[in-house]
Order: sequence, then structure tokens, then C-alpha cells
Amino acid sequence: MTTRSTTPRRAWLGFTLVLSLVGLVAMDNSVLYLAMPSINGAISPSAGQALWIVDIYGFVVASLLIAFGSLGDRHGRLKFLLGGAMLFGIGSAGAMLAGSPELLIASRGLMGLGGATLLPSGLAIVSNLFPDPKQRARAIGIFAATFAAGFAVGPVAGGLLLDRFWWGSVFLINLPVVVVFLTFAPKLLKDVREARPGRVDALSVAQSAAGILLAVYSVKALAAEGFSAGQSAAGIVGVAILVWFVRRQFTLEEPLLDLKLFRDRVFTVAVLTGLLSLVAWAAAGYLSGVYLQSVLGFSVLTAAFLALPGAAVLTAACIGTAGVVERIGKRAALIASHFFIGTGLLLLLFTGTAGGAALYIASTVIAGVGYGLSFSLVAETAVAAVPPERAGSAGAIAEMSNELGGALGISLLGSLAAFLFRFLGPGTAGTLDTTLATPGLSGETAAQAKDAFVTGLHAAIGVAAALTFALGFLALRWLPREERNGEPELPRREEQAVS
Repeated sequence: MTTRSTTPRRAWLGFTLVLSLVGLVAMDNSVLYLAMPSINGAISPSAGQALWIVDIYGFVVASLLIAFGSLGDRHGRLKFLLGGAMLFGIGSAGAMLAGSPELLIASRGLMGLGGATLLPSGLAIVSNLFPDPKQRARAIGIFAATFAAGFAVGPVAGGLLLDRFWWGSVFLINLPVVVVFLTFAPKLLKDVREARPGRVDALSVAQSAAGILLAVYSVKALAAEGFSAGQSAAGIVGVAILVWFVRRQFTLEEPLLDLKLFRDRVFTVAVLTGLLSLVAWAAAGYLSGVYLQSVLGFSVLTAAFLALPGAAVLTAACIGTAGVVERIGKRAALIASHFFIGTGLLLLLFTGTAGGAALYIASTVIAGVGYGLSFSLVAETAVAAVPPERAGSAGAIAEMSNELGGALGISLLGSLAAFLFRFLGPGTAGTLDTTLATPGLSGETAAQAKDAFVTGLHAAIGVAAALTFALGFLALRWLPREERNGEPELPRREEQAVS
């Protein structure tokens, strides 16, 4: 009797412990959105460095997520979870104390290295905590909702901290959680490993990471400084490495990224949804944070409160997705997510230098419905679209699309906004915050800088909205209609299994 009564309690305690870390990993994707004006004022990064500070974390997580998932299968998930938590804590401490842009970028990269080990290992351990299928399904749903909520509340948490403390406090809050996790995880969690783990292709890991980072560096350098021999060479080499990576995946028996899965249209739509929804969310969140504070002049606390309604709606949409799917079906819910996101983004195109707070709130609330549906449905739809033996690969690709989307949104669309600011702005400095902090700046020059930033914001958001609507119409054509005959919508189509 004692064993029966205490085992579930221990499982839920361990589950709560994992959730605390998962929430932190997700939150650190977005916690800097409202903190960047403060960081710009403290350590004066260049335009390119400012973008790297925000998105190097997501790039490292995305490029290593699948590889670390396979390594965890081979060497033990708990070992990877503890090691990842330790790296995440060390990176957080380094970021908190960073006195230069270079050190902050390096520390954020180390945090990403820890985050890449935490997500796949955490989900595997959570699944193993609950042998009962119903409890396991409930736990995985809470796991996904916690991850989405972490994304949503990151900017709000950052704003509330910055109202009272220095910018490093957004990293300080990670340390107590990491210490508690490292103390109790060995007692509450059990190790998980596969009996026959797959081989990890080290060259593919290096190719994917190097190709992505070089290609994105080229785009950032172009936006911040214009064309140069080094920038062009980095872009060409990065694209060439990525092409090499893709061709290699088709020759491996156990590819790092199973690209053959993309032959299934439902799977492709699901992964693109995960990618583009995070592209849009990250770009809008990052640029809106600067807009609210540096263009409209709101304090960081006010900006945090303005972000609260959208965060609340996003979280509620994640939790309520199951009920929505029961009413309208999975296909309709996934398609609707694109049009909610696109409509919300369009409202930001009407903001200006004189006002736009109400439009911002309305935008985040409407788009928040779409983000919540998307975050909750992507992985489930991707996994259901492929044969059971490929479910692990499908889930890993879906997770990677979210992380990569968040990083690409800031790098590519943030770079577009930075390029237009450099082209249309007064040329006083590379970022709006640095320009406005220039001693003796005239009112006319400040107005020109704000106008240039808003133009860049509109261009970036316009591209994100166009891509989102385009994918919505593609989903309308590609996703199979529900039969309403008792069969689950978007079923696993083993008869179309890719070979």
C-alpha cells in the first residue's frame, strides 16, 4: 500500500521539477525582448551584436536538439538532463555578469548548449514517469503547455524584473531553479535510455550548425554594415555547407534529419507551421519591445503590462486547444491558427511614431489565439502524419522547427528592420537606442530615427504576415478534410509511408 500511494506523488514531484526547468528554457527564448533597450544602454552592442545577443540561444538549441536527443538515448537521459542544467546555470551566471557584448553572446550560446540537452531528455524522462497511458498523455500535454507559456510570459517577466533591478536580473532568476533541480533531480527522477540507440553522425551535426550560423551571420552583417568580401564569402560557404548537409542526409542509413518525411504533405504543413509561427512571434515580440519603449517612450514596466493580455490569451489558447479541436476538428484549428496570426500581425502595420499601444494590444490578443493553437498542434500533427516507427524523428523535427523559427525570426526579419534603419535613419548609430542616447541629438534627428525604425518594423511584420497567410492557404489545399465518420482527423497515413 505504501508503494502505491507514494509512487504517483513522487512521479508528480519529479514532473514538477522538470517543468520548472522547461519553463526557464522556453522563457529564455523571449525574456530579452523588453530587456534589449536596457542592455543597449549598458554595454552598447552594435546592430549585429544586438541581434546575436537575442537569437544565438535559439540557434544553438535548434542546431543541436536532434543530435543531443540521440546522444541522450545512448548515454542516459538523466545524465544529459543534469549536465544540461549545469551548463544552463553556468551560462546564466556568465550572462548576468557580462560586461561586453561578446561575453554576453558567448554566455547565451552556452545557455543554448544546455537548453539543447534539456528539452529532448526532459520529455523522455517525463514520459517514463507515468506508465499509465492516460496520465502520460496528460503529463505530455502539460509539458507542451508549459513550454508555450514560457515563450509567452518571457517578455512580461523580463519587463517586471527590469522595472526594479538591473538587466542582469533576467538571468539571475535562472540560478535558484537550476540549483534546486540539481539538488533533487537525482532523488526524484530515473534514468532513461534506449536499448538500441541510433548512431549520431558527427559530420551532420557540424554541417548543420556551421551552415546555419555562417548563412545567418552573412545576413546580419549585410543588414548592419552592407556588402563586404567577408560577408559574401560567409554566406556562400554557409549555403554550400547546408546543401552538402541536405545531400548527405539522403545517403545515410540513420540520418540526423530524416528529410524523406517531408514527402508527406501533412507533415510538411505541420513543420512549416511550427517554423513560421515562431518566425512571426519572435520578430514581432522583439521589434515591438523596442517600439514600445524607444519609439512610444513607455517604461519597461508599462511595456510589460501591455504585453500581458497577449501572453494570457496565448497561454489560454494552448490550454484550450483540445476543446477547440473537439468542436471544429484538428484541420480547421490548424488552418485557423495561420489566419489569426496573420490578422493580428496586420494590425501592427497601422502603428506609428505618435501612437499605437491599443493596436499593439489588439494585435497580440488576436495573434495569441493563433500562436496558442499552433504551439499545441504542430508536434501532434507532425507525429500523426508518419508511420509509428518514425514518430521520434517527426517529433524531433517539429521541436527543432519551433526553436529554429524563433531564431530565424529575429535574425532574418530583425536584420531586414536593421537594414532599413541603417538605410533610412540619420546614420548617427547602428541602433535606435544608441542613436537616441547620442549627446546633443536634435529633435529632428530623433524623429527621423524613429520614423526609420517604424518603417523597418512595418516591413518585417509585413513579410511575416504575408508568409503566414500564404501557408494558411497552402494548408487549406494540402490538409485532408475530416470525414466525420468517427475516424480521427488528419489520421496516421501508413499507406502513404515514405520509404
